[in-house]
Parts: sequence; C-alpha cells; structure tokens
Amino acid sequence: MSQTPADQAPTQIDISEILARIPHRYPFLLVDRAEDYKPNESIVGIKCVTVNEPFFQGHFPSYPVMPGVLIIEAIAQTGAVLMSKTLDVDVAGKTILFMSVDNARFRQPVRPGDVLRMHVHVVRHRGDIFKFRGEARVGDKVAAECEFAAMVVETPE
Repeated sequence: MSQTPADQAPTQIDISEILARIPHRYPFLLVDRAEDYKPNESIVGIKCVTVNEPFFQGHFPSYPVMPGVLIIEAIAQTGAVLMSKTLDVDVAGKTILFMSVDNARFRQPVRPGDVLRMHVHVVRHRGDIFKFRGEARVGDKVAAECEFAAMVVETPE
C-alpha cells in the first residue's frame, strides 16, 4: 500500500482487510477488493467474475449469467465494508445486516470475464444505520442499481 499523509485515510482496501471487516466467505464473498474509499461517503467494490463461480453451473449452463440477486448482494457487501471501516466495527461482537432493498433495476447481464465495479454512496447515516445508493457497472455500462439500508447488530458470542 502506498504512503498517505496522516490526515488522509488510505483509499484502497485489499482482500485481507475485507475478510477482517465482513464475515462472508466462499462461496458467498462477492467483493475481491475496494478502492476510492471515502469515510462516511462512498466506496467502489470490485468483483472479478470468473467462469469458476459456483452459480454458473445452474445459471445458465449454456449461457452463464450472474444472478441479479447476487449482483445486489455484491453491492450490499461493498456497503458493509464501507460501514465497517467508517464505524470501525468490531467484527467479533457485531454483524452488519441488510435491512431493505428498494428500486432494484437490472440493466445488462454480467458474464464470466467481466469486472464488476460496485459504486456505493451513503444517502443517510444515523447511529448504526446507513441508507445507500448503489450501482454495479461493467465498463461504462450500468448492470444493476438499487437503494438499500443496513444496520449493525450485536451478535451472541
């Protein structure tokens, strides 16, 4: 990671930090890395989609397409990384949960070989609850978009 001034947080988040910040694991971890992190504002998550994804076996064998619900999940996981880093959530005793998804739209298929970039922006934030707007893009085209909310909850030890 490059050196940054003390008053400026690093904007890149690698897979090691993602694994430390959210509980998702294979086959459900849908963010490989993140960039352009701005605390309490925005983040861009990145998912490199390969033909080896387990969902392609059944969706669809002759024309593999990433399920829309998993694109939305990738956007939500990106939001969870932003929340976790902004709030410095202790993942040992807390979990970030999806609360709602609204206005989901699917614009184009996501296929093996695509690099999915999830642009997530904070719309509102109060305490441990965030409202977001997210877009998943392949190149300059929007593949999916939605608004969603998430909250931090205590988890039993």
